[in-house]
Amino acid sequence: MFKKILVANRGEIAVRIMRTCKALGITTVAVYSEADQDAPHRQFADEAYLVGGPRVADSYLKIETIIEIAKEVGAEAIHPGYGLLSENPEFARKCEEVGLIFVGPSPQVIASMGSKIEARKIMKQAGVPVVPGISTSLTNSEQAVKVANEIGYPIMLKASSGGGGIGMQIVRNDEEMVKAFEGNQKRAIAFFGNGEMYLEKYIENPRHIEIQLLADNKGNTVYLWERECSIQRRHQKIVEEAPSSFVDYQLRKKMGETAVQAAKAIGYKNAGTIEFLVDENKNFYFLEMNTRLQVEHPVTEEITGIDLVEEQLRIAAGELLRFSQEQIPIIGHSIEVRIYAEDPKTFYPSPGTITSLSLPEGDGIRHELGIHEKSMVTPYYDPMVAKLIVKGKVREDAINKLQLALSEYHVRGIKTNIPLLREIVEHAAFQSGDTTTNFLAKYFER
Repeated sequence: MFKKILVANRGEIAVRIMRTCKALGITTVAVYSEADQDAPHRQFADEAYLVGGPRVADSYLKIETIIEIAKEVGAEAIHPGYGLLSENPEFARKCEEVGLIFVGPSPQVIASMGSKIEARKIMKQAGVPVVPGISTSLTNSEQAVKVANEIGYPIMLKASSGGGGIGMQIVRNDEEMVKAFEGNQKRAIAFFGNGEMYLEKYIENPRHIEIQLLADNKGNTVYLWERECSIQRRHQKIVEEAPSSFVDYQLRKKMGETAVQAAKAIGYKNAGTIEFLVDENKNFYFLEMNTRLQVEHPVTEEITGIDLVEEQLRIAAGELLRFSQEQIPIIGHSIEVRIYAEDPKTFYPSPGTITSLSLPEGDGIRHELGIHEKSMVTPYYDPMVAKLIVKGKVREDAINKLQLALSEYHVRGIKTNIPLLREIVEHAAFQSGDTTTNFLAKYFER
């Protein structure tokens, strides 16, 4: 096992990774920006080093600087967390070049799955069902209109290198396509430096269900069941749970085995997630693969008892998986909600200083925090500041715990989405398991 690891991230995920490292006796190294001088991840780490200015481009995305720090302090590996550099193949490649272990898959796999167009091609060849669409890029709206009419509206327009819902929009006619294409292409260029776009048939009222994978360096691959992530705003998840109330034994087994098949086809190693869209008839289609730890990984940990960060580290250190598919349990039900520093009605970010923070406590309640009382929430980073995770014996029990926990969760000084989360969890449709990706649009039109 490693003796020292640099965590190339910030916020709650950096603290989460460091917690497991410390349990394994691994020295942790943090990098922080000028805006994160007093951030929890800097304080929690054994060592911390300033990496640059407040903006991510001037700090957390500085590949050469981060690698230089890791080498200077004697770190053996770098854990990228999620977001930031976690799915940057150049970062993984440069780590390899200087003898640092990148806790994740190979640069080649990251690159192939990072292009949604390339990922579609690979999955189709591997026998994984994909949403009807194209496997080539489009560069202008005229091409897009032509292809959309061939496939048939409604269409989901996507940026090939996109993520987090950026460059993504539902389009229902030619006029909308022209407008949407130009606007989303500009956003894709601004955020990803790549204006390539592609189209898929839009699946009406789908579920967003994903399969968690672990694969070691010898090709041993298992799936750790599914997560339901259908409740989203602007194509970003805000409520996740495991297992899904919609998935039965047969579908769970079929989706899991398909995900393993896909991972083996690309020579995947470490933790990864295959995301699927599932229609009302339980047909499922490949959406994308996340070649990193997911934000929602705690719900899988809660129902399996497996620490995914620990498994990531063990695989990166060359160890084989310590369990077979048959040895992975499903125990209880877990739900996670993401706490955002944002207006619950407009979803606009709400930076400021946290003047008071009161958290619920009790059996089956877990917190992942990137803030503390007196923390300054700046406009430079993603507005997610914390996650609340609950576990119950069954889904109804988990929902009851979550309702109580949210009623006792108080953050003052900034606006948060907690009022919206309370409404969602109290809604009859959520409690009955009627949760498609249209949930917010249908019940909470803002």
